[in-house]
Amino acid sequence: MLLLPFWLLVLIFLAAAGAIWVAGIHLSRYADVLSERLHLGAALGGLILLAITTNLPELAITVSAAIQGDLSIAVGNILGGIAIQTAVLALLDLIGVRGARSLTYRAGSLLLIVEAALVIAILAVVIAGSQTPADLIFIGLTPDTVLIAAIWVIGLLLVTRAGKGMSWYDDGQAPDSQLEPMGHSRAMQEEIATATGTSTAKAAAIFIAAAIVTLVAGVALERSGSAMADQIGLSGLLFGATVLALATSLPEISTGLAAVKMGDYKLAVSDIFGGNAFLPVLFLLATGISGRPSCPRRRPATSSSRR
Repeated sequence: MLLLPFWLLVLIFLAAAGAIWVAGIHLSRYADVLSERLHLGAALGGLILLAITTNLPELAITVSAAIQGDLSIAVGNILGGIAIQTAVLALLDLIGVRGARSLTYRAGSLLLIVEAALVIAILAVVIAGSQTPADLIFIGLTPDTVLIAAIWVIGLLLVTRAGKGMSWYDDGQAPDSQLEPMGHSRAMQEEIATATGTSTAKAAAIFIAAAIVTLVAGVALERSGSAMADQIGLSGLLFGATVLALATSLPEISTGLAAVKMGDYKLAVSDIFGGNAFLPVLFLLATGISGRPSCPRRRPATSSSRR
C-alpha cells in the first residue's frame, strides 16, 4: 500500500488516468491498422485483440490486486466497468450522434443482438456463481469462472460465424441503419496510416508502447486508488465500481467517439458489447493468481443464522 499524502495520491491517480486516455487513443488507432494489415478484421483473432486492447487497464488492475491478495477493488472494477461501459453508449448518443435518430437506431443489426445475448449469458453465470459456496474451488479454479471463459470463447466463435453472413432478411441489417458496413472506420484508419507513411513495423511498435503505458498506468491506478479508498474509509469494492471503473473506461470512450465520428455506429456499440463480454473472464485470471474465488460469493450460513 502506498503511504503517501492524499493530495499526492490524487495527482498520481489523475496522471495515470490521463496516460490511459492518451495511450488508449493510440491503442485503438493502431489496433485497427494492424487488424487490417494482418487481415484479422472480424475474425476471431481480431475480436480477441480488440477485446483485450480496450480492457488493458482492467487487466492490469486485476493482476495487481490478485498478486496482493486484495480482490475487492478488482471485483468492483470489473462489475462497475460493465455498468459504466454500457452507460458510455448513452454518452456517445448524447455528444457523438447528430440528428433525430439515436445511436441504437443507426446501429440496428442482428449481429449486435448476438453480441448482446453473449453478454447476458455471461452475466447470468456471474449471478448464478454468486450463489455457490465460497469454498467451492478445485485445482485453484472455480466452476463459474471456468464456465464464463468457456461461454466467452464459444460466443466469439458464434459472433465470428454470424459476422460472415446472416441468414435473415437483408443480411440481418435494420432498415435505415448506417449505409457503410460495420468496421469501415478501421479501413479508414489504415488508409490514413498508409497515406502518412506509417509502416506495419512502426504501427506495431507504437501499439506495443501504448500497451505498456496502459498496463503501467493501470497498476498505478490500482495502487493509488486502493490507498485513497483506505484513507477516506471507502471500501475497495465501492471505489473500484465507481471512480476506478470510470477511469478505466476512458479507452472505450475515446474509441467509441472515434468510431461514431466516422459514422461507424455499429462498431461503437460492438466494441462496448465485446468489452463487457470479456471483463468477467478476468475473474478466471484473478482466481488463478490469488488461489481463491474472485466472483462475489454468498457467505456460508452460521450456526446462529441456521437456527
